[in-house]
Amino acid sequence: MRKRRVGILTGGGDCAGLNAVIRGITKSAIYEHGMEVVGFHDGFLGLIERRFTILTFDMVSGILTQGGTILGSDNKANPFEHVVYEGEEKRKFDISNQCVQLYNDMGLEALICAGGDGTMTIAGRLMEKGVRIVGLPKTIDKDLAETDITFGFDTARCIATEAIDRVHTTAQSHHRVMLIEVMGRNAGWLALEAGIAGGADIILIPEIPYDMEEIIHTARRRGQFGRRFSIVAVAEGARPIGGAQAVQKVVEDSPDPIRLGGISHVIAAQVEEHTGIECRVAVLGHVQRGGTPTPLDRVLATQFAVKAMELVVAGQFNHMVALRGGEMVAVPVEKVMGRQQLVPHDSPLIKTALSVGTSMGIA
Repeated sequence: MRKRRVGILTGGGDCAGLNAVIRGITKSAIYEHGMEVVGFHDGFLGLIERRFTILTFDMVSGILTQGGTILGSDNKANPFEHVVYEGEEKRKFDISNQCVQLYNDMGLEALICAGGDGTMTIAGRLMEKGVRIVGLPKTIDKDLAETDITFGFDTARCIATEAIDRVHTTAQSHHRVMLIEVMGRNAGWLALEAGIAGGADIILIPEIPYDMEEIIHTARRRGQFGRRFSIVAVAEGARPIGGAQAVQKVVEDSPDPIRLGGISHVIAAQVEEHTGIECRVAVLGHVQRGGTPTPLDRVLATQFAVKAMELVVAGQFNHMVALRGGEMVAVPVEKVMGRQQLVPHDSPLIKTALSVGTSMGIA
């Protein structure tokens, strides 16, 4: 008799902790449940192109501390809008039925999808076609609904905090305003938490449009009190009051075509113009995604993986594993699809920043 099987794919962008999840799923499935694990390559693209590997103990041994994902990922693949180029012409096809057929032909009991809101939305649509889904919350942005945290976030937060720590000495030595731009898309969690941890003087997040005059006033005021430098933590999605986000480029064949970035350069130019204070910008970019996962992300990813296998064995499909109040729980995928968890204006973190004199860019 063929062994019971479960599939796994890592969708969207990579982040630290994905290999820990793959390892946790594979070892738990084999050791505890006697099941076989099918790993699809490059996220949903592996499902589309029928590319997969049977994962073994040896294949996942030693990957706990590695960043990225041994299965590969793809942030453009979508079975419902598969892009095919015919010469210079681009066409989109719905081949989701073929993906469902592959899922059925392989006898999978469930498809475990590790990803963010885009991955969960696609997984939810496959779920409506009969695929049994178990979701795992992955994103450095921490913007996934229904969970207190996502794996990958802590590593990115630590990297961003270290970057802020390192520019302090340069800013102080040269009496400059240093702007550190971090990822996060439309959510400010990464900038807010790294900014607090790194002692940023100004933190700018998408949820609170900034007042340029207040930023200029803060930089000037610090100089008047003998602090001739300022550290600004800027979320890539930050925008001025009444203004728009800075778009770096548009990727037409991506489910999420807008690529944000560059707002820190805009702010730096305005600060220099109005204050005469020299500014420098550090855009962290993909540095935040890579490298060795923190112990927290390794533990969290392993806990998520083990819980996912428990849901599979219990037949509790079409749910995403979430962490709420320190407890691993299952939430319906429908509650996650198409939603983002943004920083609320009454967040205790914002109150904490304000209480220690940090400016949020508004009067």
